[in-house]
Amino acid sequence: MDILLWITIAFIVIGFVVLASLKKGMESKLAFIKANEESEESSIKAKSIIWWIYSATAWGIVSMGLIVWSFHSYFWVTGAG
Repeated sequence: MDILLWITIAFIVIGFVVLASLKKGMESKLAFIKANEESEESSIKAKSIIWWIYSATAWGIVSMGLIVWSFHSYFWVTGAG
């Protein structure tokens, strides 16, 4: 199999595992923010949640790009289609 396919699969799987493992912590930070809306610590936790959302979005965009690139490389090289 092509190395690009393995890189794509590894990136998607590792990224999904990391995001899923961090999800519980983000939920607890959100609960803390809802309970203590006016504290200084809430704004710090809110920034970490925002960065988590940015990183999840970036991971998704890069994953989609890698998938498209893999399919493009496969069909371009093999001549299928």
